[in-house]
Amino acid sequence: MNRKLLSAVLVSTSILFSAGCGDDEAEGESIDVEGCEHLQEGPSAPITAAATATGAPAVSNDHKRYDISLVDVTGGKGGSVTFAASEAGDYLFFVSEDVPLAIRTINGVAVEPEEVAKSSSECSEIKGRYTVELSVGTHVLTFGPTSKTSISLVAEHGEHDHVH
Repeated sequence: MNRKLLSAVLVSTSILFSAGCGDDEAEGESIDVEGCEHLQEGPSAPITAAATATGAPAVSNDHKRYDISLVDVTGGKGGSVTFAASEAGDYLFFVSEDVPLAIRTINGVAVEPEEVAKSSSECSEIKGRYTVELSVGTHVLTFGPTSKTSISLVAEHGEHDHVH
C-alpha cells in the first residue's frame, strides 16, 4: 500500500514540475507565451544600461524580466547590456518596446538575427522578438537610439521552439 501511495505522489509531483518553464513544447505552449509570461509577471531585475559595451551589466536567460533604464547616447536614449551564451544555439530576445537592437560579439562582430517580429498575436506586451543564433561566449546587446527611457527584456534559449 505504501509503495502505491509513494508512486502516486511521485507521478503527481512529476506532472506538476513538468508544467514549468522547461517543458512548454510538450504542452503545445509557444515561445511567445513563455516570453510574454515573464514580460508580464517577472520576476524582474532592474538594471541600468551602459553607454558602451565596457562595463555593461549582464542579463541572462534565467526566466527573469530585466527592466533596463536607458542612458543618454548619440541621438537619444540607449545603451548596452551583455549576454553570455553558455551553449551554442538559438536564443530569443523579447523586448517591451519597438526600439533598434544591435547584437555583436564581445569582439565587435555583428550578429544578424535569423528572424525579427515586431509584435505577437499571443501577447500585446511583445514589441520585438529577435531570434539569434549565438556561439558560446559573451555578446553585447545595444539598444537605441530611441525616445524611450526604459525597456524590458526577456531572454530565452531557443530549445523551446525547434519546429523545422
